Amino acid sequence: MDITVRPGNSLWYYSQLFRVPLQLIIDSNRDANLQILSVGQRIRIPGYVAFEVPIKQGDSLWLIAQQRNIPLEAIFLVNPMLVPNRLQVGQTIRVPLRITWRLVNGKQTYGYETMVNDLRRLQSVYPFILNTSIGNSVLGKSIPEIRIGTGPKRVHYNASFHANEWITTPVVMTFLNDYLLSLTNQTPIRGLSTIPLYQQSTLSIVPMVNPDGVTLVQQGPPETEPWRTRVVEWNNGSTDFSGWKANIRGVDLNDQFPANWDLERARNPKTPGPRDYGGERPLSEPEAIAMADLTRERDFAHVLAFHTQGEVIYWGYQGLEPPESEAMANEFSRVSGYTPVQTLESYAGYKDWFIQDWRRPGFTVEMGSGINPLPISQLDEIYEEVLGIFLAGLYL
Repeated sequence: MDITVRPGNSLWYYSQLFRVPLQLIIDSNRDANLQILSVGQRIRIPGYVAFEVPIKQGDSLWLIAQQRNIPLEAIFLVNPMLVPNRLQVGQTIRVPLRITWRLVNGKQTYGYETMVNDLRRLQSVYPFILNTSIGNSVLGKSIPEIRIGTGPKRVHYNASFHANEWITTPVVMTFLNDYLLSLTNQTPIRGLSTIPLYQQSTLSIVPMVNPDGVTLVQQGPPETEPWRTRVVEWNNGSTDFSGWKANIRGVDLNDQFPANWDLERARNPKTPGPRDYGGERPLSEPEAIAMADLTRERDFAHVLAFHTQGEVIYWGYQGLEPPESEAMANEFSRVSGYTPVQTLESYAGYKDWFIQDWRRPGFTVEMGSGINPLPISQLDEIYEEVLGIFLAGLYL
């Protein structure tokens, strides 16, 4: 929500007036001169929207403010040209409204366009988050990364590496939304205050690594050639893509990383298909390249890749993981009920590569149980299971 600076105003005053942490207001106005506020300057207040209210017979600004439980001054800040003694019936004014509900509805077939629209809405209401693109998919879909927080510890979460594990995206998006609500409304999550998490950690989220694959699973083969013919052929002639994990080129993105890639290739398919084909070389696919470039650029302290299914937390790779990985995995297990497992006979995965090249903690979290793609009816249950992992990933 935009407000207009009035004489004598300060950011601290806005923080008190709207009951929003000062740091969030500062971070919502990165492109503004905040050293000395100028009368008439526009300032963004996170966690609010302004909606239009028509003036009715008998209305006054005081009454409108009382009815909506907002300070009278807040109405003047969003209506800089308002003359209080000249209200007319039928006139429309803007009134601040604090957002206390989720904007993300994860309980649906949650596809790429829905995610992009939700990210746009979240950034509008919570402008202290950064929404940038880390690259494009094979079919040219932008792959968003969200960053939130100001802390020196850089943490990364990602989802939907595998196409038919797309339920991981609405789970991660639901957490992002709840984190934003908690920050702006200063309400704890499971008894945990989140402002300290915001101050100590910078969270990077890539909510959909594989947008082409997710779209293929949800909507079937694309209309355009040659992709339509190719993917049906690679899928053994079937138009049922519920078993498809790969990207649109039939490459499994979580078999794309240079961590014993040759060993993984030796035992897996050698041609494009629904799963397990690691390509002709490591990092051949634009989605994997984007994730690798992001990881090199951000220098994460630890990473969590969210997959389905099995209710397991994999935390080791070739004995290269640091000692703290086990303690972290045990804490993730405590807060989720998931089973921590040190070793898994697979290579070339994202967390494998991260552990190998950085010698820092990396985790693959297998959410939920059943047959992929897990039904969206499991979303609430899965979210409650992994919520503690999302939080612990920020405070550990």
